[in-house]
Amino acid sequence: MNSRSVEPLCCDAAPSPARTDFAALEGPEADDDLARMGKSIGHPARVRILRMLSKKEARVCSQIVDELPLAQSTVSEHLRILKDAGLVRSNQDGPRAGYCINYDGLRKLKALVAIL
Repeated sequence: MNSRSVEPLCCDAAPSPARTDFAALEGPEADDDLARMGKSIGHPARVRILRMLSKKEARVCSQIVDELPLAQSTVSEHLRILKDAGLVRSNQDGPRAGYCINYDGLRKLKALVAIL
C-alpha cells in the first residue's frame, strides 16, 4: 500500500480548552518563548505548513511535501522547528509521524503577542 494513500496518524482532533497562564506571559522566560515562536513562523514555508495543518486534523510529512515545492528533508526540518517552538505536535507510529497544530502553543503565541 502506498504510504501517501494511508490516513494520517491523528493527534487529538479537537483543541483542548484554553489554559493560558497569563502570569507567565511576562518576564525573561516569556520573552524567550516569544522569540523562539516568532522565529519559527519567520519563514513562509512554516507559515504555509501551519495553515495546512489548521485546515485538517493531521497530516503525515509526505502529504505536506506533496503540497509544497520543497524536498522531504526540508519539510521535515521545518516541522522540527515548528515542533520545537511548541506550535506543532506529532504522533509517531513506527516510521510514520502524524503532525497537527498544538492549540495550546498557538494560544500562547497569540497571548504573548497581544500583550506587547
